[in-house]
Amino acid sequence: MKLHSSSAEIYVPNRLSPEQALGRTTHFCVAAHPDDIEIMAAQPILECFHQPERAFTGVVVTDGRSSPRGGFYKDFTDDAMRLVRFSEQRKAADVGEYAAMVLLDYSSKVVKDSARKDLVEDLITLLRATKPQVIYTHNLADKHDTHVAVSLRLIQALRCLEPAERPEKVIGCEIWRSLDWIVDTEKIVMDVSEHQNLQAALLGVFDSQIAGGKRYDTAAMGRRLANATFFESHAVDKSNGLIFGMDLTPLFQDSSLDISQYNLGYIDRFSQDVALRLERLSQSADSSAET
Repeated sequence: MKLHSSSAEIYVPNRLSPEQALGRTTHFCVAAHPDDIEIMAAQPILECFHQPERAFTGVVVTDGRSSPRGGFYKDFTDDAMRLVRFSEQRKAADVGEYAAMVLLDYSSKVVKDSARKDLVEDLITLLRATKPQVIYTHNLADKHDTHVAVSLRLIQALRCLEPAERPEKVIGCEIWRSLDWIVDTEKIVMDVSEHQNLQAALLGVFDSQIAGGKRYDTAAMGRRLANATFFESHAVDKSNGLIFGMDLTPLFQDSSLDISQYNLGYIDRFSQDVALRLERLSQSADSSAET
């Protein structure tokens, strides 16, 4: 398999060849940074765990050099941080029993440059090697530029594939912006109630982030619990953890769709939902006052 970066790596936790491991893939995640997968894609990891007919493969696009650091890691150079974060990502692949873990080793600057086609071409290569049923990536309302850029490059790659080569569904997941604001009828709701210990273990291997000053482990688990509790106001909790997603499937099924307008449609419908509720309840209050 030919990838553009000479330092790119395909890590396989078991003894299969990279080609065999990628060929097993049913669930596929494309993420910007080491640990993004474990934050946003817990549901497909759990769905494939100990399941011989399903296999999860993750792709981390960037090198993790510029991550904030403190504590034990405060004096680590960017090069040292890259090695630590890649080592942690391999450990997560072992813990989660991934089919394969692909480390593309791009800089964030390259990923955000829309004129560069290397990443798009790498993603096309990987998509043809894996032929996944479902893909998970960052949602388009995320507030991290590199996250959004990764999703855009993935959509570009998917639009280059023949219809028969494309997955059934692509889901944009939450990290640097929750998706609880999407109207409930449009949310993709992923239940992650099971294997809480495994979820904690997957997040916990990223010591360079946790001990380095960012409690992604407790924050991610807390968001999942908060989503479950606040999902329905008039019913008891049915889950101990939910992750919300945005459906990105139409964006590669119809290449003529404007990506920005598609994304803004979710925001417009949220705005309409808020406005209609206020209007309905204001009218009710006005009628009561007249009575």
